[in-house]
Amino acid sequence: MRIITGKARGLKLTVPKNMDVRPTADRVKESLFNIIGTKIIGARVLDMFAGTGNLGLESWSRGAAAVTFVDESRESLRLVQSNIVKCRAEADVQVLKGSAVNIIEHLHHQGLKFDFAFCDPPYNKGWVQKVLQKMEHFQVLEDGGYLIIEHSKHDEIGVLAACFELVRQEPYGETLLSFIRFAKV
Repeated sequence: MRIITGKARGLKLTVPKNMDVRPTADRVKESLFNIIGTKIIGARVLDMFAGTGNLGLESWSRGAAAVTFVDESRESLRLVQSNIVKCRAEADVQVLKGSAVNIIEHLHHQGLKFDFAFCDPPYNKGWVQKVLQKMEHFQVLEDGGYLIIEHSKHDEIGVLAACFELVRQEPYGETLLSFIRFAKV
């Protein structure tokens, strides 16, 4: 697993020694960032279920202004911290320990807003729906911001609230990338 382009291009990230973390495959990540394009430049990014920090650090490398990483696993946070140091991104990032679902409310109360939120939870565990519900009530996305969910094609996102619009889905084998745009109602 590596940073594909930008200021940390080619840097190999530290990966987990076990299968508890499922990093986004390079081909999926490359496709995701080709779709986002230059919109990532200057963006504020939330990387939920951060795992290794792969998506957030790719965002940072491509010019995101700030990245907030969230994970509740100590091992994942150790990997994220290690990869942040490798990239020399300490000045532009924040790392929070806790459940992504609970952290959303915390971020909202702090008045923080994001242009992009990446959600890459364990597959088929109901996390996608929980995150969508929480983000509907505690709006941490800027108007026009995107929630990008990497999920199993068997894990339906369900009926979206009026503030969300599914604008694109891309399949990659068993994985599906869903691009959901937020609009204040």
